[in-house]
Amino acid sequence: MMRVVPLAVDLVFVLIFAAIGRASHGLSALGILSTAWPFMLACITGWIVVAALGERGFGVRSALVVWLVTWLGGIAIRLTAGDTAETAFILVAALVLALLLWGWRLAYHFFHRSRRPAK
Repeated sequence: MMRVVPLAVDLVFVLIFAAIGRASHGLSALGILSTAWPFMLACITGWIVVAALGERGFGVRSALVVWLVTWLGGIAIRLTAGDTAETAFILVAALVLALLLWGWRLAYHFFHRSRRPAK
């Protein structure tokens, strides 16, 4: 059950990634979903791998798996579905997804570490 929270956070950040991208091209709910769905499907696939590894979803290994599968899988699904993926989009997707999917985990660890009593 604990894995549901980080999975949900990841999916929200994938939607934010799509919204950021669509904002520069004309924002619409359908456009955001059109951009997001391949990456959301890939993110869920990444989470299947994370669960198979026995990870909780908050650590470095989880972040790496979720980010790589979301990014590369999302691009692959997007291309398979007949959409385009220019080099600039691939690079921006890698960077923005890394910032979002790694960033919240870093903030989580920083917040929880700072709340623990010193030994």
